[in-house]
Amino acid sequence: MLRQLGVDNIRAVGVNDRVLQLIAEGNFDILLLGHNGSDVLTGVQILEEARYRGFIKASACWVFMTSDASQELVLHAIDSHPDMLLTKPFTIEDLKYRLDTLVRRKDLLRPVDTAVEAGDLETAIALCRDLVSRQDPLYETVQQVRGRLLIKAGRYDEAKALFENRFWQSQDKEAGFHLAEALAGLSRVRDAIEVLQGLVAQYPLLIAAYDLLATLHERLGEVDVARDVLQEATARSPLGIPRQMALGRVATQTRSLDTAEGAYRKSIQLGQRSVYRSPEPYLRLANVHRLALQDADERQRGALQEAFDRALNQASFNFPRDERCKIQSALLRGQLLRDKGDESGAERCEREAEHINSQLETPLDLKREGLLLSADPVPMLEPAPPAPPAPPEPANPGKRDSAMSEKVNRLGVKHYMASKTSQAFRYFGLAIEYDPANPFALLNLAQLYLELARDSENKRKERLRMFDRYLRLTSQLPLQEPALSRQRQLLALRHQPLAALPGGCLAPLLG
Repeated sequence: MLRQLGVDNIRAVGVNDRVLQLIAEGNFDILLLGHNGSDVLTGVQILEEARYRGFIKASACWVFMTSDASQELVLHAIDSHPDMLLTKPFTIEDLKYRLDTLVRRKDLLRPVDTAVEAGDLETAIALCRDLVSRQDPLYETVQQVRGRLLIKAGRYDEAKALFENRFWQSQDKEAGFHLAEALAGLSRVRDAIEVLQGLVAQYPLLIAAYDLLATLHERLGEVDVARDVLQEATARSPLGIPRQMALGRVATQTRSLDTAEGAYRKSIQLGQRSVYRSPEPYLRLANVHRLALQDADERQRGALQEAFDRALNQASFNFPRDERCKIQSALLRGQLLRDKGDESGAERCEREAEHINSQLETPLDLKREGLLLSADPVPMLEPAPPAPPAPPEPANPGKRDSAMSEKVNRLGVKHYMASKTSQAFRYFGLAIEYDPANPFALLNLAQLYLELARDSENKRKERLRMFDRYLRLTSQLPLQEPALSRQRQLLALRHQPLAALPGGCLAPLLG
């Protein structure tokens, strides 16, 4: 169909383990993503992981295609925010109309998206003001983008004014949802809740509204209500692991242990082939069994103790190299022993957790970990420590944070040394978002593109262009040693034939 429409530059890729790497490294304008539930790696899993890893650029068009129009799948795909969802079968006329509309919108917003990708929110917001006239059919779309950027930038008063006007005039559900976000940002939580309650009554499949509603009720200490909202959301859209985990957490806090157990078991099942796969649901499930033991009679105790041990053993078996999992398992065993009155055993487990924790590059706050595992409320304003595997996102992309940039760059180096190229790209790019003048992050990206150009003829010209771009950016900085030496080395390598470059990893140049 695409060739009939005159599209020639097409890369057709079957389902394989390199799809995500191709997405991360490529510079595609449009990605049409098929879904087949019987594939080892399904379309919705690719979409979910691409969003999670930050591979979905604002300027690219993501089209999710499926013949499975079930509510469960469609709502799960929507969680990852594709630009368009196409249900099969569709005609070439359908495809042309939908792509023409999407491409026109993306072309119009390209300067805005480019500013967003560069971390310059203020420029992106300013561009939205004069992008189109009020008579243009895309005027409302541009204003909605502007409003979302205002929320992201923390300019809640302006966002509220924009979305309030749109919502009360048209009752548009997207405007209503963003109005609630702005009200919450202004600490007008009750007003935000009122808007969201109206939305879910009128649009029962607007699952994002349930998520925010539950968060706001929990923020007010209304955990029972938050649990009920999440139960309704997971009943309508059961395939999202973060939502199931949130239900398990608040259900544990309200001692609705059967509900919590079901949510964690569902998370384990869904996580078998998901980017959200982690030891956390096993550990939380073990804690549910620990809590159940406190009120169990003699007949039930043996089975619950076995279930507790089994959950921790499964976590250790499935994640043998996860040091945080080992720490959390030791803390949970200590809590169970303390419940039984075995103080010496509990202290032994806590010492084990402290020993493992002392070996970490970034030690955990063990007191906080214990509170999180036991599902005891953690103060909302308490800063959370870094939590792998997701890299931290800039709290304010328009403001530089050199310390965080250096930290994220070091994480990128670790992934690079472990041959995890796509993750290294993500971390180095994020380091530049935190500080566009970080010379080592720029040099690291240049080096990665040079390696990729050397190792594959495919897209060699484009990768060398990206190498030149990042090296050119370093030339605009007042470099000092050792960055200056690295820049010279990379320039010297660039002027050699690619075949003459040293084979393997160029890691000795990394700083």
